[in-house]
Amino acid sequence: MTFSMTGFAALEQPVEGATLLLELRAVNSRYLDLHFKLDESLKSFEPQIRELIAAQLSRGKVECKINLIQRTQSAQAPQLDEQLMQQLAEMQAKTLQFFPQSRALSVADILRWPGVVQHEEPSQESMADDIRTLVLQGLQDLTASRAREGEKLKALILDRLVQIEALVTKVKPLLPQLNKEYQARLEQKLQETIKTVDHERIAQELVLFAQRIDVDEELSRLTAHVSEVKRILNADAPAGKRLDFLMQELNREANTLGSKSVSVQTTQVSMELKVLIEQMREQIQNIE
Repeated sequence: MTFSMTGFAALEQPVEGATLLLELRAVNSRYLDLHFKLDESLKSFEPQIRELIAAQLSRGKVECKINLIQRTQSAQAPQLDEQLMQQLAEMQAKTLQFFPQSRALSVADILRWPGVVQHEEPSQESMADDIRTLVLQGLQDLTASRAREGEKLKALILDRLVQIEALVTKVKPLLPQLNKEYQARLEQKLQETIKTVDHERIAQELVLFAQRIDVDEELSRLTAHVSEVKRILNADAPAGKRLDFLMQELNREANTLGSKSVSVQTTQVSMELKVLIEQMREQIQNIE
């Protein structure tokens, strides 16, 4: 299955006296690039979460956000840290000695102070289990989202491959006649050149002719690369980097076809091929 690097998942899980909220966002990146936004009480779980994500994702810039929301209907009422409040009172008194015009802390200021209001918190062991369950479910949802997006990208690329195959099928039967017409023009030039006995010009034209008439190899490689792209898209493995390499190879063959062109038709086909290849390359940047 083809996976996009773009995806999103959001879910929540109740824990003891609180609720865990998880958001996973992923966009394209050359490597696996993890960013975390965790509540202060959850920062110790970052290594565990990082390991879970890295085990399932190989590429993409992933942002993991987890909040712990206390439930107001918790069985145990919030407690105040009296020792911390005593420290605040002492710091405030000392500060006011130097800045008597300063405003004293209000009750709201004190209650908002980190750590003053203490809620009942689950044990670290149970929290670790809850976070693992939540993150694994989030990764499953994220993977499903990336798979849906990946199938859209795959369909777009396959459509472009069909168009490339149609162009190759269209131009290949024309080559004998196009080469024949080019040969006739070349013979006329040679006749004119022979009159002046310009042997160097004759040699140049013969070399140019030999180079230009042989594009069968480029068309064969184009067909082979198209088949390989299809195979990779249907393989059960990360495909982005290999597909990106194949886009370079396809573009090289299209450029060579254009440089060897002996007619307007083959030049147009070369340009159309490069447009289709670039469209695929842009989409492939988002494939894992």
